[in-house]
Amino acid sequence: MSALPRVGAWVDIHYRRLGRPTEVYRQRVLESGAAGIVTFQPDTPIRAPLTVGGVTILEPGAPAIWFTFPGLWHDIGLFHLADGTCTGLYANVLTPVEFDGPRSWTTTDLCLDVWVPPGGDAVVLDEADLAHAEEASLIDGALVARARKEAADLCRGHRAGTWPPRIVGEWSLERARARSEESVRSP
Repeated sequence: MSALPRVGAWVDIHYRRLGRPTEVYRQRVLESGAAGIVTFQPDTPIRAPLTVGGVTILEPGAPAIWFTFPGLWHDIGLFHLADGTCTGLYANVLTPVEFDGPRSWTTTDLCLDVWVPPGGDAVVLDEADLAHAEEASLIDGALVARARKEAADLCRGHRAGTWPPRIVGEWSLERARARSEESVRSP
């Protein structure tokens, strides 16, 4: 693995989705260490609101704090609305991040997501997307099984109080914005 990204640097995340072109997300590194890498996306570049059960959980231009864990099969986003209201945690089940250097990494989305609203239970999303990808031969059976296991493990961990990791609870939108502004002012 290459060196972890430096706090204050921008990192380009090459995000592959099965059957679709790779998208690149640029995020500022707020923390980088053994517990994970925290990045900030002040203006999420989505075209339409993301909803779960008819409730908007992320809006175009809204901020998101991301937690990446080298070697793990998921990341976590702390989602907000455009007005800064926190809506919950969103975990993407994905391949472990491949570090292409301290300012670039690559991962592949394995379709499944886990959503946790504030004070709520963890819910697995997008099973139909995973089944479709498997039927279309975009993903093999071993990766399908690995994705399902990861989603189930995250839900089990949430019920047991062992997931998400502690680092996630240490961050708020206010802290992320302040750290991002500090890194802009630092040489």
